[in-house]
Amino acid sequence: MSIAKVSEIIATSSVSYEDAVAQGVKRATKTLKNVKSAWVSDHTVAVGDDGSITEHKVRMKVTFVLND
Repeated sequence: MSIAKVSEIIATSSVSYEDAVAQGVKRATKTLKNVKSAWVSDHTVAVGDDGSITEHKVRMKVTFVLND
């Protein structure tokens, strides 16, 4: 039997949502072992003065399995 935990991660990127997710997962795997999945629960953008998107932000829940 495995026991899993969930950690909430907020990640940002100036490139895209996909890049923000990739950055968040990459960072999570530096401190969490056995990361198995990530679920994006929310995403937003920041808009600059000229109306352009300046930042993509994702809030995700990362699931990892605890060692026995």
